[in-house]
This record gives sequence, structure tokens and C-alpha cells, in this order.
Amino acid sequence: MPDPRDLQLSSYDYRLPQERIAQAPAEPRHSARLLMVPQATQGLDEARHGTVWDLLEELQPGDLLVVNDTRVLKARLKVRRSGGGLSELLVLEPRGEGRWLCLARPAKRMRPGDVLSIDGTSISLTVLDEDAASGGRLVQFPTDCRDAETIERLLNQWGEVPLPPYIDRHDPDDADRYQTRYADRPGAVAAPTAGLHFSDELLAGLQRKGVDLARITLHVGLGTFRPVETEDLTQLELHSEWIEVSAAVVEAIQRCPGRVIAVGTTCVRALEGAAQQNGGVLQPLTGPVNLVIQPGYRFRVVQGLVTNFHLPKSSLLLLVSALIGREKLLRLYDEAIQKQYRFFSYGDAMWIPREAILQSAQLIP
Repeated sequence: MPDPRDLQLSSYDYRLPQERIAQAPAEPRHSARLLMVPQATQGLDEARHGTVWDLLEELQPGDLLVVNDTRVLKARLKVRRSGGGLSELLVLEPRGEGRWLCLARPAKRMRPGDVLSIDGTSISLTVLDEDAASGGRLVQFPTDCRDAETIERLLNQWGEVPLPPYIDRHDPDDADRYQTRYADRPGAVAAPTAGLHFSDELLAGLQRKGVDLARITLHVGLGTFRPVETEDLTQLELHSEWIEVSAAVVEAIQRCPGRVIAVGTTCVRALEGAAQQNGGVLQPLTGPVNLVIQPGYRFRVVQGLVTNFHLPKSSLLLLVSALIGREKLLRLYDEAIQKQYRFFSYGDAMWIPREAILQSAQLIP
């Protein structure tokens, strides 16, 4: 019988000392620590501890790594209101003809009709409307800023990397370090953080070993990190996300002789969301998905996961619990805290091989 606590949000809380929140990335990337989850039939004392570089031993020829090639925009933009006060926009998503949905701070001081200027420039923006769903503002940018590729030029010149609020320090190196090495398609406001651990050297070593690489795209938005507030998780609804899973990715998965391993929860949501849209069978998909993955979910595509350590009461914690079980995950988190692992975006990682996934969660042979 399923544990009813698995579907209660309060069951996904844990205490994290402030000093365990990583403020800077490990250097080199692959030197981040790696907690290797034991097989489903083993006890927690079988968990192993190494570094991300150890994936060269953990992954086998024929395995397929699926990565998210989204690129983080310098989406934090300082603006001046017409009265001279300094404010901030976080540029989220295009709404056509140079209009962009933005989070504003302070939001109460940005009303429809207000004219803003990018600080230090003569570029003018106009607040068009409030967006009730997000609490943000619809802002008119120059009309040539119509999509991620075109606004990226403006943001590269005047914007800043939008690090998560729990990272206090900011450094010029963040512009490079908060991107994956395979980041290619602009549009995210947050990095797919598990991918930050994969250095050029590690990727080359995996390729030499016979581990293939496939790329999906999911532009990480703020919705991924918004706190879940629904205690009864049977009623949980999450934001929609725009994904692209190409025919080439589907073909690579279909012919994969080894394991399909997702690098990060964004890849899990993209692959499983694309399968869900097609009756459980993976097919190419470009469009929105709205998928809740929590204990009781059966995985149709993913057979392994490299992931970071996630915030309490987050949808990402629910997703990982669906793979290995809530109680086991929280006990592993306790062990990681005791062993001084580093948490969240710039933190360390966890490796969940196929053998660690609950049998009840798998549809794979």
C-alpha cells in the first residue's frame, strides 16, 4: 500500500544549515562531490561517495546521456523609472512584437503607462499591463527584441546573470560558470544545474568510452523554482513548460543499447512529458507540457538520473522521490548534510542508476 504521507507536501521538508548552501561552483566542474545512490535492494550504508569525475566509471558504453542545451540569458536588467528611482526587471518570456513578460522589483512602483529607461542608456521601455497569473508586468521593448535570439544581444550588453536569491556573492565569472558547456539555445532565466558539473574533459572522456549524447531543450523559467503551496499533492498543478524533443533524440533513445540517463530534472520532465503527450510512447514534440511527477508515477523513458540537491517542499524533490522513494531520499539528504555536501544550484550532485530506481516506478524491461 502506498504511504499517504507521500502525497502530503509537509512530508518533503528538511532542515538545511545555511552554510551548506553553495555560494560558488566547484573548480574544475567535475570535481564536485557525487553521492551514488545504492541499489533499490541495498541499505543506505551501501551509498558511495566520490566526485562527478567518477561518472567515467559509473557510465558504460552504450549508455545515452540526455542533456538540456538551453542557454541562460543575462535576464536581470536595471532600469530607471521616469521619476528617477532605480528598479529591476527580470525578463522572462516573449509575448510578441517586442513585448516581454517581466518580473518587476519593486512591482508596486511600476504601473501601466510608466516609462522606464535601461540604466546608463537612452533605451526606453514602457509598462503596458499587469499580468495577474505571474504578478509580473508586460513591458514593451524595442520592436526588434522579438525573441530570445534578438533580445539576447541587448541583454548581453546591459543585463546581468540572474543567480538564484540564495546565492549572496556575485562574480564576473558567473557569466560563464552559470552556463553548461553545451549551452546553445538562449531562453532560460536559470541554469539546468546538474549540467554545470560536466566539463569539456569529462564529456570528451565519456565520448571516448562510448557514451552517446542527445540534446533536448527546455528553457528553465521561474516557475520551476516557485514554492509548492498545495498540501494535498493529489490536487497539485504545475506550470506549463515549452520543450523541444526532436526526432533525432527519439531515434537515439529507440536505438540505445544501454541506459537512457537524464542530466537534470529538466530532461526528465521533457522526456516524460513528450511521452505523456503521446499515450506513454515517446514521440517528437515541440510545445508546452504540464506534467506532475511524484511518488506513484511510472517512468516511461528515463532509466537513470544525475541531479543536484533540491530545495525543501519543491516539485523537484517530488520528482526524485518518485524514482527512489521519499523516505530513502530524505535519509540520503540527511547523510549528505552530515558529510558536508554542498546544496542547490552551485552545489554537489547525486547519481541515481537504473538499479536504484524503485521497481514500481519503472515501465522499462
